[in-house]
Amino acid sequence: MRIVLVEPEIPGNTGNIARLCAGTGMELHLIRPLGFSTEDRYLKRAGLDYWHLVQVFYHDSIGELLEAQAGTPFYFFSTKAARLYTEVSYGADDFLVFGKETAGLPEDLLRAHWDTTVRIPLQSEARSLNLSNAAAVAAYEALRQLSFPGLQTVR
Repeated sequence: MRIVLVEPEIPGNTGNIARLCAGTGMELHLIRPLGFSTEDRYLKRAGLDYWHLVQVFYHDSIGELLEAQAGTPFYFFSTKAARLYTEVSYGADDFLVFGKETAGLPEDLLRAHWDTTVRIPLQSEARSLNLSNAAAVAAYEALRQLSFPGLQTVR
């Protein structure tokens, strides 16, 4: 399973998601441009000492990644979607795609992939979840459906 961040802007969110990926064994795919340097101290601090556990891949565009992984399922998370993220049957190789903090995913991308665009339910007054929280909610639902492969479920 993989998490994709399209043009993330806040280093702390990306660092938290990197830590999520480290804890779950998920790959992290970052789509440029990034709103920060990967040497940013807030990015590093949020990931603490987990960076060696994360497989990070960089792409110059979401189109590049979609083309390279043609045939692999992608799920696009947006507050604009009609379908709930829990109504999807996730697979081990799927990509969970999230947009930048200030704007979400581009409208043209959502239109092109509307059948695989999903949302996390919120109160009508709430604009969205924090990016790292949304990624965690989505990741653990997908992993739950797969019976938490490779993760300790008992201590």
